Order: sequence, then structure tokens, then C-alpha cells
Amino acid sequence: MDFEAFFKSELDGLHGEGRYRVFADLERHRGNFPRATRHTPDGPKEVTVWCSNDYLGMGQHPAVIEAMKEAIDHCGAGAGGTRNISGTTHYHVMLERELADLHGKEAGLIFNSGYMSNWATLGTLGQKIPGLIIFSDALNHASMIEGIRYAKCERVIWKHNDLNDLEAKLAAADPNAPKLIAFESVYSMDGDISPIKEICDLADKYGAMTYLDEVHAVGMYGPRGGGIAEREGLMDRLTVIEGTLGKAFGVMGGYIAASTALCDFIRSFASGFIFTTALPPALAAGAIASIRHLKASPFERVRHHDRVKKLRTMLDQQGIPHLHNPSHIVPVIVGDAAKCKWISDILLDTCNVYVQPINYPTVPRKTERLRITPTPLHSDADIEHLVGSLHQLWSRCALARHVA
Repeated sequence: MDFEAFFKSELDGLHGEGRYRVFADLERHRGNFPRATRHTPDGPKEVTVWCSNDYLGMGQHPAVIEAMKEAIDHCGAGAGGTRNISGTTHYHVMLERELADLHGKEAGLIFNSGYMSNWATLGTLGQKIPGLIIFSDALNHASMIEGIRYAKCERVIWKHNDLNDLEAKLAAADPNAPKLIAFESVYSMDGDISPIKEICDLADKYGAMTYLDEVHAVGMYGPRGGGIAEREGLMDRLTVIEGTLGKAFGVMGGYIAASTALCDFIRSFASGFIFTTALPPALAAGAIASIRHLKASPFERVRHHDRVKKLRTMLDQQGIPHLHNPSHIVPVIVGDAAKCKWISDILLDTCNVYVQPINYPTVPRKTERLRITPTPLHSDADIEHLVGSLHQLWSRCALARHVA
């Protein structure tokens, strides 16, 4: 087999469909977010970033930066090993305590990414609990899906956020089998929010554990940034709350918060935790500073809500179609992969606006979109420039507009 020809043929197919992913070579500048320098063959250009998952700009916050610098000065760069072999620093211990407190749980356990925390935790629970059935929302993140596949346990997929379908499938399952319901709070592509209370009610009725992925909600919602479950007063009803340190908290890593026994179980049996070098202490220190700040400060969340509201209002005024949802994610629907990429390219090359096109398989075909994520640091002028640019490109592409 000509392997190189195969690779090229597959890549050519992506190019032909307008789905080939191009990385923007960006250089963020401390204290100047959401501005960044984009490095191109024609030289550097200044751009405004509109698709960052650093939702609150905490990756640029002085307290976070100072905490990371102090940790490097204090104990150096790397952790020095896996958590089991010399890699558990006091920063890791303090971070896990901070996360347990954030979610009202007995314990926390950190991983090197949110992907890893989902994959390792769901995979280990499914693999180790005899006869476990995992009921997975149809739109769960790839990391959750891969963890459940790795577990090789029985899995049942229920229609997205459909309580009737979930209950029907729970009722049809072996009543004596252990069960776990896995779902997210904020779904990152459509920005919709799950009915957590009602899912917990079904879990109680059928004796199931609950596993909630809050990666797009931690830091963003609740009086202390504990997520949608904190906002709704439901954290105590969830068996496992999973989150990330790489989005609203602005650093890197993933985690779970749960009972002491469950966290210890994952710590002791999850290969994805046991055989991975620990996060550098500086990252843990930065995460601690970010979590502590957002626990005490409502300013970032209030300002963020205002920016989202203003952007949506201006999009509506211009008839630019976007999915109306109760979250901070603003998906502007294009519905065509090639046009979606073309608009993104023009925004970047001529308007100095960076928003990544989202195409299949991340979203279904014909729902291609620009996933816009405002931050507290986007100004009124930034919003006006973005919407004005989209208004012009919508006309050039002859795309349908929303009529209020």
C-alpha cells in the first residue's frame, strides 16, 4: 500500500469539502486580551480573538500570572514524576482541596486535561463496576464517548436532553443492574443547558449514579463559579462533577469532584491517571489563584453576561441568524462548510477578526457555524466591528437573514 498517497488522498478530501482545519499561529500578549498577534507568511498582524475558551480572560489575570511565576521561582518547572512516584507537590494537594470546596464534595482529583478526566473516570467506572450500564446523552463530548467505549460495558444512548427517552430506556433496563447517567450541563456547540434536576430525579427513581460534565460552566455560573449545578442548588445530588481548568479558569488541566471513596477508587485504578506525569506545579498554582478569585469576585461573570447580551442584541438587529440559548456561547449558523470557512478566512485576513469555523464532524452537516465566545474584555467597539463585518459578509454570501 502507498501510505503517503493514502494520507494525501484523505487530506485532499477534507480540502475539497471545505473541512480542512488550519491553525492560526497566534501570540497572546499579557494584559492585552482579546488582542493577539497572528503570524503569517506576509508578516505579523494584530487580530481580535472571538473564539477563545478562556471565557473570562483569567489566563491573563495578574493574580494567576503572579501565582505561576512564584511557583516556578519556588519549586522549578516540572512536577518530576507521576503522582504516585514523587510527582505530588503541595500545590496539587491544595488544588484538589480547592476544587472539592468549590463543588461541595468530599474530595477532588486532578488530571492533565478535561479530556483525560472524562476518559479515565468513565472508562474506569464502566470497566470496574460489574454489570454497569452507562446511559449517555447523544450529544456528549468525544472524551466521554471514548471513555465509555474504552470501558466496554453496556451503554445506552438517549436522545439529547429528552427526559421521556431517558426514562423509557432506564425503565427497559435490568432493574438489578447498576446504572450511571452521563451528561453535560452546557453543551459547547449549541450552547443549550441540560435539565439537571429532572435527570437527578430519574436517577433517584431508578437507583442510578449521575456524572455531570461542567467544563463549559465552571467559573461561569453560580455565586462562586461552581457551574450550573451550583446555580441551581443541585451539587449535592450529583455523584461526580467533572470540570476543566483550561476554560473559564484560564490555565490547563481537568478534574473530578466526588466522594472520598470514589476519587480514591479512580486514583487507584485509572491507568490514565496512574501512568501520566503530574501537571507542573506552576499550572496548579495558577489554577488555585483563578478559582479563589472567581469564588469571591462576581465582577467577571456580571460583565460577561452583559457582553453576551449586547452581542446577541446587535446580531438580531442585523438579522444575523444565531442559536438562541440560555448560555454564553453564541453559535452563528452559516449552514454550508465552504461558505463558513470562507467567511472565517475573510474575517481573519481583511477584518482582523479571528473566529474559527466549526464544521462536520464536530457539528452535523448543514449546521456549520461560527462559534463566538464573548468575554468580559471585549469592548463595545469590538462588538460593533464584529457585527458590522458579519453584516457585510452575509450580504456578499447571499445568506438568509433572520427576520424578527
